[in-house]
Amino acid sequence: MTGTGVTAGHDPARGEGWTRLPVGRREHRQDAVLALVLAAALTVSTVLYGAMGLYDDPAPWWVSALMVVANAGPLAFRRRFPMSVAVVSALAFAATQLLHVPEGLFLNFTLFIALYTVGAWCSDRVRAEAVRWVLILGMFAWVFLAIVFRWSVPSALPDDGDSAIPPYVANSLLAIVINLVYFGAAWYSGNRAWTAAVAKHELDERTVELAAERERSAAQAVALERVRIARELHDVVAHHVSLMGVQAGAARRVLERDPEQAAASLGVVEDSARTAVEELRRMLGTLRQTDADGHTLPADAPSTEGLARLPELAAAATTAGHATGFSVVGDARPVPPTVASVTYRIAQEAVTNVLKHAGHDARADLRLRYLPDALELEVTDTGAGARASRSTAGSGLGHVGMRERVAAVGGRIEIGPRARGGYLVRAWLPTV
Repeated sequence: MTGTGVTAGHDPARGEGWTRLPVGRREHRQDAVLALVLAAALTVSTVLYGAMGLYDDPAPWWVSALMVVANAGPLAFRRRFPMSVAVVSALAFAATQLLHVPEGLFLNFTLFIALYTVGAWCSDRVRAEAVRWVLILGMFAWVFLAIVFRWSVPSALPDDGDSAIPPYVANSLLAIVINLVYFGAAWYSGNRAWTAAVAKHELDERTVELAAERERSAAQAVALERVRIARELHDVVAHHVSLMGVQAGAARRVLERDPEQAAASLGVVEDSARTAVEELRRMLGTLRQTDADGHTLPADAPSTEGLARLPELAAAATTAGHATGFSVVGDARPVPPTVASVTYRIAQEAVTNVLKHAGHDARADLRLRYLPDALELEVTDTGAGARASRSTAGSGLGHVGMRERVAAVGGRIEIGPRARGGYLVRAWLPTV
């Protein structure tokens, strides 16, 4: 009988399915030291009790020495084989008294430790309880037999005297109470130690899980930050590069016959390049911000673009060759900075798509509506519409970026060709 088995139960509160065994060399050394200390204590106690004359016919010295080893020796293996050690200790405890070995003090320590170890270290809780019940009931049966034997020998009973409770009754009751306290304490302390070990194990597991979760969260944050930076770069670079590409093509086509128009187009290219560089520098500067301890702070918004630059965006598209109107519906009012930035970026992406896909003669309209609890942005064009190379599912980076930005502020967006021709981007952004 050993204590290393793992139970097949499924009650997490009892720690089933988990084992404290096997233990390491440190625990084995501690058990060996404990066994040696108790062996020395039992030896000294046996000599002293023998000198006191505990028994009229004490056991020979070699029997006493054997019982000292039988009681203390198994404790050196108490955490390897808890239940086996408990059974051996109980048998040695009984044999020590039956053989009249003069020891009545440290003998109780060895049995207590053995019973405690079963409760504290056995992973098979059903077998642990069964073994302890068998040992404890066996010990109580022995106690009752000893009481009955004393009562059956009249000469062994003390004189009643004038006491209200007969001495032999008081002695018997006291023996029962002492054993109840003794075995109850061994049972309770063992179970408490097991419960504490299970709680510590669960806490360690949760600590490991939390550490892993923190690592996953940190990795996800890095990934999300990279995606956000990529989206910002796309917004900044795609619009201005598209504008520069359109103006450069226009300048090339009219360079010989209309030098002034070519110079104007090249001026737009220059302005767009300068603006793109400034926005990139501003975004990188925000990403490099650090706190007082030198830690890099997360970039809240690489760009400070807002609603005030929407007219400028429409004018730039007009300069690029696509007449773009801008109108505001409703009474203008302050809106959250995040909503303002998202609105501008969506408008910028939509205008960029007009420049890239709508065709040379397409016209665009940019409308901003102030609703009671929201802001609505609408960008339409009269271009290729369903024939354009734009996916209504938003599979491109531009559409994905617009959808992500709108979702981040709790809004909704509609992207797709119009029934009467052209293309539509309509975003509804809550402001409260």
